[in-house]
Parts: sequence; structure tokens; C-alpha cells
Amino acid sequence: MNHYELMSKNAKEQMLKYSACLKTLENQIDVLRKDLELQKDYAPIEHVKSRIKTLDSAVQKLENKGIPVSLENLVNNVHDMVGIRIVCAFISDVYEVVDLLKSCKLLNVIQEQDYIKNPKDTGYTSYHMLVLVPIYRFEKEEFVEAEIQIRTVSMDFWATLDHKIQYKFGDDIPEEVKDEMYNCSIDIKNLDKKIFKLNKVVTKYKNEQESID
Repeated sequence: MNHYELMSKNAKEQMLKYSACLKTLENQIDVLRKDLELQKDYAPIEHVKSRIKTLDSAVQKLENKGIPVSLENLVNNVHDMVGIRIVCAFISDVYEVVDLLKSCKLLNVIQEQDYIKNPKDTGYTSYHMLVLVPIYRFEKEEFVEAEIQIRTVSMDFWATLDHKIQYKFGDDIPEEVKDEMYNCSIDIKNLDKKIFKLNKVVTKYKNEQESID
């Protein structure tokens, strides 16, 4: 994609669509977060991060895949231009948020990847959803792709580490590093289980105390 095409009206219009898509998603997830907090005694969603991938980053992704660089190929092959990351307290919260997003009439879920039950080779865990989000321009409805990642705080910590290591080594990660990464992922998975068990114990005692009062 040459400089002219990057600065073309079509490219600017596409980035505007991504911006509208992100705002729509952010608003919907904010409502979801507040509803969950009203229903529960804690905040199931710890925090939400969002971003629009830069054109330079998207071009690099196309080049890494060996796909000819064009605006059309960017739209059709870079599915995470719009990204939302929802970080939850517990694994059970992750799946509850997933179910709520899937039941949301605003979103059309077109792909799901459960890397919690089926981790990547490095041990990376998260729940990924690819969705179509409606936006409205000049009274015309269009649908824009966005990727939503839902994970626990522990998984988010691990994903940050995984990203840094992948960035440093690319596809040539030493076996020793891979082994240690996988071992760390197992520790994090066990930690999530312990935290969930602890929360159940705390909830049990709290309910017993409330019944006495």
C-alpha cells in the first residue's frame, strides 16, 4: 500500500468506520459492566482496554502473512483492526461475559476461539470472539468486524509476557524459553483455580453471616 493509498479518502473512511465500531462496542460493554455490578456483590469486569490498530501495524501484518498490501486486503484479512479486551476477576466471570455478549442482539458473533480450554502451544489462554458490529452512516447500516478478548487478570498478565517474548524472538523462540513459558502458564492456570475456590469459600461465609443477621 503506497503513501497515496494510505492517505486516500477510502482509507480515511474505513478508519472512520473502525472508530464508530469501537465507540459502539465500548458503550455496549460499559452497560454490560454496570449491569453485572448491580447484580453481584463485586465487579466481575476488572477493566476494559480498547484500541484501533494503526495502518502501519495492519500493513505489517499483511506483509507477514504474504498477502499483497491493499486497502481491500486489509479490510478482508486483518480481522482485529478493532480490538476490545475485557479483563475479569474469575474464570466463571469470563464465561458469563461470553454468554452475555453472545446473547446481545447488537452483536453478530461470527467466530469463537476458546484458548482457555484449548491453550496455544506457548500456554497462552484467553477467550476470543470475532463479531460484526452495526454502524450507521448517512442512514445506511454497515457491519464492521471487531475482535473481543475476554480473560482473567492472571491470564492478562501472562498474555503481556507472551507478547513481549513473541516480539523479541518472533518464530524462533528457543525451546528452553518455550518450556518455561508453558510451565508459567500452568502455574497461572492453577492460580486462577485457587482464586476461584477461595471466592466460593468467601461467598459461602458471607451468605451464612447474612442469614444469621
